[in-house]
Amino acid sequence: MKVLVLNGSPKKKSDTFRMTERFLKGLNRDGQHEINVINVIDKKIAPCRGCFGCWARMDGHCVIDDDQNDILDLYRQADLIIWSFPLYCYGMPSHLKAVLDRTIPLVKMNMVQEKDGTVRHEALADFSKIHTLVICGCGFPDWEGNFDGLKAMCNVCFGGPDMLCIPETPLLNIPEAAPVADPLLDRFEKAGEEYASSFSLSQETIEGLETPMIPKEEYIRNVNSR
Repeated sequence: MKVLVLNGSPKKKSDTFRMTERFLKGLNRDGQHEINVINVIDKKIAPCRGCFGCWARMDGHCVIDDDQNDILDLYRQADLIIWSFPLYCYGMPSHLKAVLDRTIPLVKMNMVQEKDGTVRHEALADFSKIHTLVICGCGFPDWEGNFDGLKAMCNVCFGGPDMLCIPETPLLNIPEAAPVADPLLDRFEKAGEEYASSFSLSQETIEGLETPMIPKEEYIRNVNSR
């Protein structure tokens, strides 16, 4: 299958992308998949102008001539799209949100009403074949409440994707934290293997990945002592 990874971290040594790399290692254990990683921070992607020129052309491309159109082509060809990014102000980093905003060329102006009453734009691309996975890390010490806004947005934008929301990810780049960080990375690799076999993750696997590595009070104490 074709896998498109949209890496939204602006840093070269990214906590979140370390998890994504291990997930990809498990996912592509047999080397059968074509994996294309886009480091979004290195691309020229302007904000959406809201001009709706894409809806006039209806060719699946944006009228702004920058790197986004190459991403749109890869998007349409992908079997799996992984959005990997750190949590910024309870949402996506702005440069990655620009990519999402400018996927508008992949839908039409015409609207359709789903069976549940939800109104959406008619798809120009075949989204039914595309699986979506969101991997998001944050520096807070627990899960509750910190990812609510992001989950609501992703559920609407991606139609209820699989999501992995991981707290305490700065521990992944602290050598002293290796005894708790390395097992998490190992679990991500196993999760990739699981996902490759079924395009899904069990609730047990998700909970094992999202459980904080150390107690909240200990994490806060360590952060505040630096």
